[in-house]
Amino acid sequence: MSSSQPGTCPCQGAAGRPAILYALLSPSLRAAPRSHCLCRQHRPVRLCAPHRTCREALDVLARTVGFLRNLPSFCQLPPQDQQRLLRGCWGPLFLLGLAQDAVTFEVAEAPVPSILKKILLEEPRSRAGSGQLPDRPQPSLAAVQWLQCCLESFWSLKLGPKEYAYLKETIIFNPDVPGLHASSHIGHLQQEARHALCEVLEPGRPAGQGRVARVLLTASTLKSIPPSLLGDLFFRPIIGDIDIAGLLEDMLLLSQ
Repeated sequence: MSSSQPGTCPCQGAAGRPAILYALLSPSLRAAPRSHCLCRQHRPVRLCAPHRTCREALDVLARTVGFLRNLPSFCQLPPQDQQRLLRGCWGPLFLLGLAQDAVTFEVAEAPVPSILKKILLEEPRSRAGSGQLPDRPQPSLAAVQWLQCCLESFWSLKLGPKEYAYLKETIIFNPDVPGLHASSHIGHLQQEARHALCEVLEPGRPAGQGRVARVLLTASTLKSIPPSLLGDLFFRPIIGDIDIAGLLEDMLLLSQ
């Protein structure tokens, strides 16, 4: 693990500046320094088997919708609250599904143009002023490794179907999602799910001790993974840019 400060790349100097020659030649560098980072941890990566992994990821989404459809306390919420909860919580729910289904994947470094090619391509584009948005960067190695680390942490817990079900309920019933009409009721549902999880994991023991505390702490790490990373890694290579939360809403609506 690098001893540099968070967000600082080994390929940069103490002031966070990249190579002098590249800084001089590339006029757009000031606008987006991280996109030109040469550090291995920030190099873009892609799935080694995108079709297989995307298919497995779509299966996880389908099972997530099935779980919510069979959850009466969720289905009885106002439709607007269901949509807001899905949009606010689909990322951690999807990650729990990946962990429960033991979905594994490998990534390889994505081919990138040489520094000289980047400079030559950027210069005409900057002069033309076409107004086109730059391509969204691909997932970085560091981000994917952290995602895999979170999944491995869940696998080490050896949770069963019932534990995963109650844990998903503690995730989806998040009263802190903005704009909820029944936030107090949703908070009560979350407390009920947490209590049920504690009873399954360690009957008769407080939630702050032992295995329960470890499970809840591991679950909290899921919030550190941005949903955009999940979409870019698992879905964009095959089905393109798509609103995953909107897709889930449509799947849930069609299944009712």
